[in-house]
Amino acid sequence: MISVGDRLPDATLMAMGAEGPAPVQIGDKVKGRKVVIFAVPGAYTPTCHSAHVPSFVRTKEQFDDKGVDEIICVSVNDPFVMSAWGEATGADAAGITMLGDPLSEFTRAIGMDFDAPPAGLMGRSQRYAMLVEDGKVTLLHLEENPGACEATAGEALLAAM
Repeated sequence: MISVGDRLPDATLMAMGAEGPAPVQIGDKVKGRKVVIFAVPGAYTPTCHSAHVPSFVRTKEQFDDKGVDEIICVSVNDPFVMSAWGEATGADAAGITMLGDPLSEFTRAIGMDFDAPPAGLMGRSQRYAMLVEDGKVTLLHLEENPGACEATAGEALLAAM
């Protein structure tokens, strides 16, 4: 599992572009930049939808004030779902980038994948929030319980900065 001090591996995520689904290299997003990346087990799932994304929508301006160039939400979902979810939660309007990891490439590369068969969640991401500076993880918060959003909320990451 990735830790503070580690460099992020490059991986291809997906976003909705003007022409439809488009690949996004995570390495390009973090190179020379201060970026917050938070991940959720699934778009539209209860805690992700009602607590995690809203916590970053509420705190977006405070992250801007701390010099954060971009906030990225990652989920093991396709870019169509991530786009619709960004609209539904107000993340798009707040300026939060919604990226899908449909093949779980990035999630597995950083050791954050898990399965929860009773909930129908397979190959999903653990709930985390991290600060990445020029590709290096400088803060990392991980939830022990995927149904909770405390340590990984926008407010908690801000307080640690």
